Amino acid sequence: MDVDTPNALTVGNAGASRKRSEDERASSVPLHPKVFTVGYVYDAEMMLHSSEQIHPEQPERISRIYQLLTDNKCIEKMKRIRIRRVRREEVLLVHSEMHWNSVLKLQSLTPQDIIDSEAYYDSLSLYVHPQTPNCAQLSCGGVIEATLAVARKELRKSFAIVRPPGHHAEPDKPMGFCFFNNVAIAVKVVQRLTSIKRILILDWDVHHGNGTQRAFNDDPSVLYISLHRYQQGQFYPCGPFGSVESCGEGEGLGYSVNIPWPEAGMKDADYIYAFQKIVMPIAMEYAPELVIISAGFDAADGDQLGECHVTPAGYAHMTHMLSGLAEGKLVVVLEGGYNLDSISVSALSVARTILGEAPPEMPPMVASEVAAETVWQVAMEQSKYWKSVDPKACEPREDIQEITFSIPELLKAHRQEFMYRTYEMLEVPLMYTGHHDRFSSQVMCSVDMMENEVLVIFAHEFGNLRVELANTATCDLHTEHGYLIDVSKQLVEWVRQEGFALLDINLFPKPPSVREFTYVSRSPEEYAREILTYLWDNYVTLSNAKRIILVGHGPGVIGLAQLIDARSTLLYHYFHNSNVNTVLWYYGNSNKRTTKSADLIAWYTNHSLVVVPNDHQIFVSKKKILQRDLTENEKKSIKLMIRAFPVIQNYVKALLGSANGAGSQNARTAIDGPNIV
Repeated sequence: MDVDTPNALTVGNAGASRKRSEDERASSVPLHPKVFTVGYVYDAEMMLHSSEQIHPEQPERISRIYQLLTDNKCIEKMKRIRIRRVRREEVLLVHSEMHWNSVLKLQSLTPQDIIDSEAYYDSLSLYVHPQTPNCAQLSCGGVIEATLAVARKELRKSFAIVRPPGHHAEPDKPMGFCFFNNVAIAVKVVQRLTSIKRILILDWDVHHGNGTQRAFNDDPSVLYISLHRYQQGQFYPCGPFGSVESCGEGEGLGYSVNIPWPEAGMKDADYIYAFQKIVMPIAMEYAPELVIISAGFDAADGDQLGECHVTPAGYAHMTHMLSGLAEGKLVVVLEGGYNLDSISVSALSVARTILGEAPPEMPPMVASEVAAETVWQVAMEQSKYWKSVDPKACEPREDIQEITFSIPELLKAHRQEFMYRTYEMLEVPLMYTGHHDRFSSQVMCSVDMMENEVLVIFAHEFGNLRVELANTATCDLHTEHGYLIDVSKQLVEWVRQEGFALLDINLFPKPPSVREFTYVSRSPEEYAREILTYLWDNYVTLSNAKRIILVGHGPGVIGLAQLIDARSTLLYHYFHNSNVNTVLWYYGNSNKRTTKSADLIAWYTNHSLVVVPNDHQIFVSKKKILQRDLTENEKKSIKLMIRAFPVIQNYVKALLGSANGAGSQNARTAIDGPNIV
């Protein structure tokens, strides 16, 4: 609502030249810029608005923030902006006169009046107190002064630590703990009294700021962006206002941007993703002259009303991004936030950011599926109004949707079922969560693994997927012509026919999930070393195996080398025990094929067979460690294995044929026959 305001809100030559009274002058004037560039508003008098009942919007919300900022030496670096009460003519820029009068009447309430009207105010999600009008006027007036100080370039940034909050207060009614819409009124005053006209309001309170959007729904001079929990309109303040399609009306169409989360539990990654894809592109295209954050901290981790998990670091990063707009002119205004610990540490992180500290380092993170889907829907809607929003860039990846399955996971599930049905192979239990997450269904054993005296440990890669392109331009596939080449199939069948026990390990780990902030990136070698040593310590050493055959193919070679290095002392005992005839068979074209252990090199040289292409880099080196290299002019490792497999079978049979460990000479004879190079 717009009204004529001939006094404080009138601008012009006469008004500009007229000396303002001391009462009207902003408390931040005069200012010494070299001393302070950031200001704050705070007054303990705003704590007088209180309830006799336990209520989330408690007075200590602001005192806890102020105390923590003081303890961390933030307050001493900020200029205190003197608070004042909002004036009637300022309130009427947004609210109706009836609204103004209804709030002021609360100061005459008796204790009995409060009891009698409790049900009515509960329906508006409010509680009232005789001091409510005074506190609401101070809260709103404080936001105006904090905003004017920045708009007039008296300060670069400011923080209004105020209550009661304001973003739910609509033009004609208070609601949702709010009485006057502090931010909306401050924006109107700034537009009247300064040259700043184009303003961005970023509302990250977990609830939609229905009152703020309503105040500017048809106004293109104010861009309102809100990230909030929506739940199909079932979360407060409820209803379709605040949905993806709620984009403003009339001349203001496209100047309201809602990012409505469909569920609780949203995290830093989700908010940062929305900032990167929606908030910042639109904000930079809009190019505001001033940025105001409706900084509710009820999406903070620990807030039981919001039930989300934004951390202080997350709030710092969002503040930092917004600080890059409007030449750094930024006003932070407290809205909601009802966990005293969460609200205070979050506010501290924001205060440190506006004081110039770099945001804390964030861990690796990936937006959730629901966040990616929501952001894509917002991009589809907002691309109608903003050229900088690219829905294609926001389109969720198909492999993260709940209704999809990745091809590797399907193939691994098929292989697990095939191994069980055909060879009675069972999944090996992995007790550690990290092992289970990355290798579940990928480590299988024969039912006789713990009893059989001959055990084959086969470490290999996932396999090779072959598909035919239907369209080279789009890379569409002829899925019916696709197939998996499983390098293990031939070996597994032979091992079981020979009556050997088998431990089959697919060393292709699932991608590590991002869990909270515990994700640590590891190399494939580290994953291989970890899982193989775990299996050796917990299964192999407890088995009755007297003869162990280590078989590596492709990346499996690296894994076995890692195992030998990690357990060299124990393996040395196995290799030299007269009752143990252990064979190491490295197969493939990897160069990681030997051990660093000096004690094992001699054994390795005499008890190993390496199958490699004849142009392998081993032949480039002048120092040849191995005595038996079965070479082949085949470049593809899969075909190399197929061609060499009969010779390898004979080698293993000959070596295992001697119970007293003298099988090495027999094995040497077995491969000294036909040259298949």
